[in-house]
Amino acid sequence: MKRAFIFFFYILSSSFCCAQDLTIPLYQGQVPNAKKTPADYIEETDSNGLTKNVSIPTMQAYFPDKNKANGTAVIIFPGGGYFVLAPKKCIEIAKAFSALGVAAFVVKYRLPSDRIMNDKMIGPLQDAQTAIKMVRRRAGEWDIKADKIGMMGLSAGGHLVSTAGTQLNRVVIDNREHISLRPDFMILLYPVIIYDPDIPRTRENLLGKKPTAKALSLYSTNKCVSDITPPTFLVHAADDDVIPVKNSLQFFDALLKAKVKAELHILQTGGHGFGIYDVENKDGWFISCYEWMKKNGFGCAER
Repeated sequence: MKRAFIFFFYILSSSFCCAQDLTIPLYQGQVPNAKKTPADYIEETDSNGLTKNVSIPTMQAYFPDKNKANGTAVIIFPGGGYFVLAPKKCIEIAKAFSALGVAAFVVKYRLPSDRIMNDKMIGPLQDAQTAIKMVRRRAGEWDIKADKIGMMGLSAGGHLVSTAGTQLNRVVIDNREHISLRPDFMILLYPVIIYDPDIPRTRENLLGKKPTAKALSLYSTNKCVSDITPPTFLVHAADDDVIPVKNSLQFFDALLKAKVKAELHILQTGGHGFGIYDVENKDGWFISCYEWMKKNGFGCAER
């Protein structure tokens, strides 16, 4: 336990001095599936750090020092119910990964909107697929190994990542280079998985108020797990009253049935929306995630 605390405070302190950030546009030129952005559809971030009305998606990169880089990368997708983006916790996590030698990217993706998209149901997935395509295409430039690129999502961002990781034959972007869009691993924090009445806002924001049965099934990502789904690490609090823990339980069960390597951590308390450190769970889920990554060969070797 003492070693875990020392490790945690080391990454927390060093993450603020070693991470280099860089804003990278996801698209050059025309954004796919886009309508002309209305004059009043203006991106803004409120005093709580919540961003809405994204029309030009980007990635914020946090690269480790070159002498620490181990070739692994994690692309992180914030939550916010497909209504806003809440990147604050993601930035903390990205800096902690960078301190371990892992390149991290926090994606500011488009939120589903009929005002700026021809098909709002695929807009976020287009940005997710484009993000991993870009990181994999530029892996050599960024000292990343192309077979060690994972995706991480929090809450609705977890739904987006689980969609990208389970619908591998559903390509919704131009990928004439045939670059693999499969994440090599997934990390899901309190993810939305099941589209049922318990979480109507997230479902309605993506699929509308009257989705078809086919759409509900397609976007209940536990139903899309297969034997090629990436290894997955899940964390959820049992007392989460926003996204019920059954979401992670059912996804984990689907992973087991498909014989996909997976690890699930259910915290007794913690609620919804915790970041890298939960005061009620002082050993920290991030340390367990670090160990799981090492176990599966995704860098993070101690130096």
